[in-house]
Amino acid sequence: MSEKIVEIEIFGNKYRICVKGEEDEEYINQLTSYVDQKMQEVAAKSRSSDLSKIAVLTALNLADELFLAEMEVAGLREAFDRLEKELVQLEAQVKNYESDFNPLEKLTP
Repeated sequence: MSEKIVEIEIFGNKYRICVKGEEDEEYINQLTSYVDQKMQEVAAKSRSSDLSKIAVLTALNLADELFLAEMEVAGLREAFDRLEKELVQLEAQVKNYESDFNPLEKLTP
């Protein structure tokens, strides 16, 4: 697996990062843009120029987004599991009804 060095810019600072060969540079650019945007938003709201404070507040905001997304995914999984169980029950009911109708089909001319 090859590694390459990519230069990114976040909040006016340039960084050189090592990325694995299979990581898409476009994806890295999207991540970079997202983090930069979040840092810009935090800086505007906090009115601070302290880079470490802005970075920590941004990290907290991103962690909050992650936790909320994970809770949403967990809720969706629970809903999916409930629907899957309901589907199994409905399929069983359909099979029962089919077995009730099979003898009737034989009686019809």
